Order: sequence, then structure tokens, then C-alpha cells
Amino acid sequence: MKILARFIFRIIGWEIDKTSPEGLEKCVVVMGPHTSNWDFVLGKLAFISYGVSAKYLIKKAAFFFPFGILLRRMGGIPVDRSKKNNLTEIAADLFKESKELFLVFTPEGTRAYSPNWKKGFYYIALAAKVPICIAYVDYKNKKGGFHSVIHPSGNVEEDIIRIKKILSQFSGRFPEKGITI
Repeated sequence: MKILARFIFRIIGWEIDKTSPEGLEKCVVVMGPHTSNWDFVLGKLAFISYGVSAKYLIKKAAFFFPFGILLRRMGGIPVDRSKKNNLTEIAADLFKESKELFLVFTPEGTRAYSPNWKKGFYYIALAAKVPICIAYVDYKNKKGGFHSVIHPSGNVEEDIIRIKKILSQFSGRFPEKGITI
């Protein structure tokens, strides 16, 4: 599958970043900028080309038959958002139970411009004691993949600004909806 994913990237004129998550077994992945549904397709292909089995928390309502089967096969984990549950604890437990887990988040929370990020990914990384991998898509340069790894310091605002600085240099499919600091 790795070869096929790399071949598809070559055909569409995209390049995968050489930075690799090699050696990491568990991390929270922050993906950005998220401005289009195509980000998921490109991201999924990138994860395949790296040999990483990425997982995604998706609202339970999307897991209806037969679509739910496809979502699970693509790494979807159903989450019931109608109930008050401790998602941070649930996700931290997923890390404890898994030998390998790359849990992907788009902290913007929407494909529209959003200066206020959802911070759940950060608290999950802290609770699970795992690093945060920064991944990106850059439509302007037709490149994407893993950029770098940070370890949460506990200062959520400072670390999020650091992540935003990294991701703001990349251009989403709709640049006006991208990340600004």
C-alpha cells in the first residue's frame, strides 16, 4: 500500500515530506491547515505512505450502515457527543490500551477560518503522556506530511502558539481560511 500511496502522490504532483514519525509508536497528531474535505484524502494517503495507521475520533451519528463499516476501516473511532463524557480520559485510555496509536486532530475544529482552536488534543496528549506530532498540507507547494514533534510543556497557550507558528507557514486549499497567529 505504501508504494501505491506514493505513486498516487506522484501522479497528482504532490510530494511527501521526508520527515518521518519513525521510532514513534504513540502520539497525538495535529493536522493543519484544515480548509477542505480533500485534506482528509491527502492526509490518509500520506499516513499510508509513511506506514502509519492513523485513527480519528468521529461523531457516532456518522457510523450508520454501511458508511460506518468504511469509517471504521479508515481508522474512525465513534464518539457519542450527545452524552457528557470525559473525552480526554477516554482518549488517554485508548493510548494505554494500544501498542501503537496515532490519533489525528484538526484543532481548528472546522474547515472555515477559526482563530480559536479546540484544545482537547493538547489535554489528551498531556493525560496520555505522549508527544504531539505536527502534520501539514500545503496546497501552494503541493507538499504534505509530518513536520516535527513537540512535547507538551503544560503551558497550553504557549504551546498552541508554537504549533500555530509552524502551521501558519502552510497554505490550505482555501488560503483565506488558513491559520493565523
